[in-house]
Amino acid sequence: TRVAAGIDLGDSLEDALEKCDAVIDFTLPSFTNELIEGCVAAGKPLVMGTTGHDDAQLELIERASRSLPIVHAPNFSVGVNTLFWLTRRTAEILGEGFDLEVVEMHHRHKVDAPSGTARRLAEILTEVRDLSYDEDCRHGRFGDVGARTDREIGVHSLRGGDVVGDHTVVYAADGERVELTHKASSRLTFAKGAVRAARWIESEGLENGLFDMQDVLGLK
Repeated sequence: TRVAAGIDLGDSLEDALEKCDAVIDFTLPSFTNELIEGCVAAGKPLVMGTTGHDDAQLELIERASRSLPIVHAPNFSVGVNTLFWLTRRTAEILGEGFDLEVVEMHHRHKVDAPSGTARRLAEILTEVRDLSYDEDCRHGRFGDVGARTDREIGVHSLRGGDVVGDHTVVYAADGERVELTHKASSRLTFAKGAVRAARWIESEGLENGLFDMQDVLGLK
C-alpha cells in the first residue's frame, strides 16, 4: 500500500484521482461535495472519516454510495469500533435502570462538537433505548436545569491541549456505575484503520454500497 497522491488547497483533485485506486478523506465538510462528485465521476471507492456533515451532505453521500462503495465512519480506530459494539451490548445487558452519559475530550483546535464518535456513541444508546438523538440528548448542563429525567442522555465535550481523542460512556445506577473508556494516543491508529477499510473494499470486490467500520471488522 502506498500514497499515490495528496490533496491540499490549490491542488488538482482530478489529477490525484487518476493516480489512485481508492480515496481516503479526513478533511472538512466544506470539501465533501466536490470530493463526492469527483469520486463518482472517476469511479473511485471512498473511505471517509470527515465529520460534521449536515443532512443534505449525508443524503449526498448516500446517493453516491449507489454507484460506488463508501466506508463512512466517525472513527476508524479498531479500538473505538470495539467500544461501539461494547456500548450497545452493555446498554442491552444493564437495561433501563441506568442513567446514560457520554463524555469526550479532544485537542484545543477541534472545531466541531460533539465529536462524531461521541455522537455515534449517543446514537447507539438512543437506538437501544428507543429514544431520539435530537429530542433526548442533552449537550451540557448550565443553570437551574432541574433533576435529570429518565429519558435524557447527557453528551459533554471537553477541549484542551493536544488530546488526540478520549471517549467515555457512563452507565450510572443507584449503588453502582459502569464506565467504558477508549483513549487514542496517536493519530496513526486512525490511518491504519482507514487503510484497512480500503483494503476491505478491494478484498470484498464491492461495486457500491454504504458501509462503516463495523462492517469492515465483521462486528455486525
